[in-house]
Amino acid sequence: MSITVRRASVQDAAAYARIMGDPSVYPGLMQMPYANEELWRTRLADTNAPGKTDLLLVAELDGTVVGTAGLHPAGASQRRRHALMLGISVVADAQGRGVGSALMQALCDYSDRWVGALRLELSVYTDNARAIGLYKKFGFEIEGTMRGYALRDGQFTDTHAMVRFHPQPPGIAVPA
Repeated sequence: MSITVRRASVQDAAAYARIMGDPSVYPGLMQMPYANEELWRTRLADTNAPGKTDLLLVAELDGTVVGTAGLHPAGASQRRRHALMLGISVVADAQGRGVGSALMQALCDYSDRWVGALRLELSVYTDNARAIGLYKKFGFEIEGTMRGYALRDGQFTDTHAMVRFHPQPPGIAVPA
């Protein structure tokens, strides 16, 4: 079993649509079902455009894309530039096989070592124990619970707001 994490490209649009449209995946996401390949093709092309700060990744297990992850600015305001929103999805067959951990490690390394974001933020359904466990493993804490936050399968559902602070915020390297 070999897990490869890499930056997503336009050629991954079909894999993104397949994963985001997977009935075992989309109920755990804040996105809508019935993902569209053309939508993902456009989004992937836009994300990889010069000047964009988003990061979209895919995880391959033995050559097949089985997971996706991304970091996006938490807001357009200058005052929120220190924060990134995180999203991750892994198909059911690949869960529990290290794919989520590989994606989370890549996102945290990128944020900590190359972007210097102070906060990584995410929302997760309160009944998604497996995801909450993964996030806690990488230093995320529950900041609060948002009641009736998202409509999922006809029910308003609670979510947790979770955050991970940079473990060693960057400073200025001063020559000796």
